[in-house]
Amino acid sequence: MAELLLLLGLILPQTIAGIFAKSQGRSFWFWFFISFLIPIISLVVLLFLDDKSESTTGFKLADHVKRDKKQV
Repeated sequence: MAELLLLLGLILPQTIAGIFAKSQGRSFWFWFFISFLIPIISLVVLLFLDDKSESTTGFKLADHVKRDKKQV
């Protein structure tokens, strides 16, 4: 039982980093493995990186602007 708790305690920070990275539009597996090498530092770096997800990339464009982008 103690080994299972130890394993869970070792995997939890990596999983948190991976999930947080995925929510920021980054690779889950890359940050999961990076956080094995530098667990706390990787979380701090993720906090300061810009969000790459498409839902937060800027203001919503008007319909005619979207139409013009498709033509170009």
